[in-house]
Amino acid sequence: MVNALRIHPDDNVAVALRDLPAGTRLSFAGQDGAPEVATRDEIPFGHKIALCTIAPGEVVRKYGAGIGVMNAPVAAGEHVHVHNLRSVRGAAQ
Repeated sequence: MVNALRIHPDDNVAVALRDLPAGTRLSFAGQDGAPEVATRDEIPFGHKIALCTIAPGEVVRKYGAGIGVMNAPVAAGEHVHVHNLRSVRGAAQ
């Protein structure tokens, strides 16, 4: 059953389509080549999941574009949210 959405092939995060307990294997619809990832944390509906290791200072990509910068390291399957992500949305260019 599909439980996550990777919006663009270049994204390094996916979005939980429902509450996901730790240990849940992510399943994507129609996304050949999507990484095989299991959640390491409980992920609430609508929140982001790292699809690979993302280092501090690295850009988080969603919609194929940068949406923020990590301020703490995360491993594949970990929760990505305001506690470890600095948003660049609305920042002056």
